[in-house]
Amino acid sequence: MPIAIRYLAVVIVGYIGIYLCRKNLGVAVPLIQEDLGVDKQAIGVVASISTIAYAVGKVFWGPLVDRIGGRIGFLTSMTLVALFCGLGGFAPSLGALIWIYSLNRFAGSGGWSGMIKQMPDWFPLNTMGKAMAVLSLSFVVGGICAAFLAGQIAVWSDGDWRWVMGGPAIALALIIGVAAALLPRTSTTTPQLESQGPDEKEKPKDSISLASLFTNRAFYVVCGLSFTLTLMRETFSTWSVDFLETLRTGDVTPESVNQSARLSALFDAWGFVGILLMGLVYDFLGLKAKRLTLAGLLGALAFTLLSLDSIGRNMGVVTAAWVIGGVGFLSYGPYSLLSGVMAVEIAGKGRAATVASWVDAIGYVAAILAGAGFGTLVDKFGYAGGFNTLAALMGISAALALFIGGKKASEPES
Repeated sequence: MPIAIRYLAVVIVGYIGIYLCRKNLGVAVPLIQEDLGVDKQAIGVVASISTIAYAVGKVFWGPLVDRIGGRIGFLTSMTLVALFCGLGGFAPSLGALIWIYSLNRFAGSGGWSGMIKQMPDWFPLNTMGKAMAVLSLSFVVGGICAAFLAGQIAVWSDGDWRWVMGGPAIALALIIGVAAALLPRTSTTTPQLESQGPDEKEKPKDSISLASLFTNRAFYVVCGLSFTLTLMRETFSTWSVDFLETLRTGDVTPESVNQSARLSALFDAWGFVGILLMGLVYDFLGLKAKRLTLAGLLGALAFTLLSLDSIGRNMGVVTAAWVIGGVGFLSYGPYSLLSGVMAVEIAGKGRAATVASWVDAIGYVAAILAGAGFGTLVDKFGYAGGFNTLAALMGISAALALFIGGKKASEPES
């Protein structure tokens, strides 16, 4: 196995571990409501405040990782996530859980920038789209694994949400040991890259000033898409299990929550396919084709969201879950480009972690609304009202996608 591929596999497993300690909240939501007797808006506060912490963490971690290096930043992030995830299992109240889970999210916000910082050392620019697509599969696979693990923990613990929130820390602790042993301790170019020819080993340029970043149209367009797509992704991460539970006629039980958790994984499973297909074609598309492809996907996503609640009410839980899978397919491909290959194209190696983190931070400012904001919409207008709102945002995103492109650090605009 080429050494760069081996390193890529290690960081993917590491980021999956972070997700085990992050997406467990979505499975715990109906159990927390049942145990503590709180409404959806109150549960949404956990998601919203923790998302604020995540957005703040993105602003903090990006420049820090550019300074201390990707390996150290990645391992530090994972270690802190494991600590706070474990503490979440001991939260005595919803208020305590808000603080602990928010610290978990703050710590986890450094994981992605730690990975992005290392990628230009392992892969040449002309294969960066495919490499970043594979890397992006980490949060999709992580979402699937987290849903299955947390759902199974719910059954093992007889519906104890504290085990659902704290148990995944054990798995992450094991992953940290493996990653620390296998990741390279230096940021020098890998032997695989050194062995390639001059044209093949083109790498992103090492510097871009912050001043030029703030005058770069591509940066603002990517930030705008990050705002809308992260809001949608976080909404489905938090509320998919609960939406599927509302389609059932019986009471909420650990078994029904486990089944809904497994069905909700279709969002990430089909997102996996969307990311992979986007990564395979991205490096070969011209600018116009990229614009039309992204706009078409996002326009189709808007129409899918408009039909989701009606399909669920009329055709049942399983069919609704497959439509949720379609939402994942249409959204994850565009989403995976934003703080991955596009960030490296815009910023080059020297600022890659900063730009990737700041693009994510903009998105997670919007994602704050995925918690209490979306919960309030659902309490007042039902899931139909919430999904219709998301559909309108995806229509705006489709129009914005027609303006991607512009000056890049590695390819100056003529």
